[in-house]
Amino acid sequence: MAPPPGPYSGTSTLALVARASAFTFGLVYGSVKLRVLKMKAKSHKKAEAKAKH
Repeated sequence: MAPPPGPYSGTSTLALVARASAFTFGLVYGSVKLRVLKMKAKSHKKAEAKAKH
């Protein structure tokens, strides 16, 4: 008979929840970081355009 799943076996509910929340956090963090980088790039372009005039 197999032993019951432990917290680090990858089959317990806790491990699944932890993995799902880590994945979600990664997605949110990545999208926020992308948005910030895009905003910085846009403001940098605006500043360059102003400097040329």
